[in-house]
Amino acid sequence: MSLKHAILVLLETEPASGYDLYKQFKQSLGYFWNASHQQVYQQLKRMSEDGWLDYSAEIQSDKPDRKVYRMTDRGREALLTWLNAPVKPNKLNDALLVKLFGGDSLPPDALIEELDRHTAIHRHTLDKLLAIQSQYERLPENQRRPWELPFLTLRRGILGEQAWIDWAQETRAALEKRRNETADKRSDPLDTAGTGSARSAAES
Repeated sequence: MSLKHAILVLLETEPASGYDLYKQFKQSLGYFWNASHQQVYQQLKRMSEDGWLDYSAEIQSDKPDRKVYRMTDRGREALLTWLNAPVKPNKLNDALLVKLFGGDSLPPDALIEELDRHTAIHRHTLDKLLAIQSQYERLPENQRRPWELPFLTLRRGILGEQAWIDWAQETRAALEKRRNETADKRSDPLDTAGTGSARSAAES
């Protein structure tokens, strides 16, 4: 999977300008495939040079001409080839999990603070996905057909965010327990070196 295949998927529906495509990445595909403004425009240039795309210029009075891209037969053939090929499962790279795995060097409060920050982001994303789901559910049945498969990707996002938040709640409870146990241990007057010193004195 590469950016060019994501662009072909978007252009399969209708022609679009580079800015239109970038907005679609931000609003739909962006939930599972990220691309910057610059990356989109660079890829459009390469795909045009390779014969996958063609474009027409629309004159704008107060702005540079707007290039509207459409898929060529060669581009459609490339898209079909990719759609029919197996894709590899994604490998997970998650800095938060690495930090948690090696978190013995941090106080529990630091890990809780980091976890809370990530949880807020995931809750915000979930809220946006649920809003999109509500829009889909308000569509009349006869208008849902073109959106049935995109809706399945939306459900994957919703379930994934809900599962992440459930995991975060479980993890936070474990970190709070760890923090409380550490605090209790520090406040115990008979703990650690004090106990050892008292025992040595008694034996002597």
